[in-house]
Amino acid sequence: MRIEQRLKDLGLELPAPLQVPHGMTLPFPWVRIVGKRAYISGHGPTNMDGSIAEPRGKVGREVAADQAYKAARLTGLAILGSLQRELGDLDRIAAWVRILGMVNVAPGFTRTPPVINGFTDLIVEVFGKEVGMHARSAVGMAELPFDIPVEIEGEVELK
Repeated sequence: MRIEQRLKDLGLELPAPLQVPHGMTLPFPWVRIVGKRAYISGHGPTNMDGSIAEPRGKVGREVAADQAYKAARLTGLAILGSLQRELGDLDRIAAWVRILGMVNVAPGFTRTPPVINGFTDLIVEVFGKEVGMHARSAVGMAELPFDIPVEIEGEVELK
């Protein structure tokens, strides 16, 4: 329970599962374990109750870069919540392997890496560099589900 204690020490709490918008069905698991890998489906920023966090829209237009950084951090907490529910103990994570960070960008916005740093900074802060440092892409997308500013998927290795 070292990671759970680290979250408490940092004053961080994990949100409830995503409240799927009315009329939507998402027929896939948030985390799928295959062997010693946990594959993480795309997550977006959520509030503590699992509702989709604001602001929504395109980064570089409706959403400022610093707001998108915070959204990436919230997305990290949502991912940690899903991993906690699936694994039972975040200390089962041996290494963060790979992350794909997607940013809902306005035309001409190219500063996607600093946005996804919100996620990376959180994971390294919680897990330390040895476990938390991961390979990563940060790409701009024309649209993301529910008009969220950031979506992140990834893969972790398990102990």
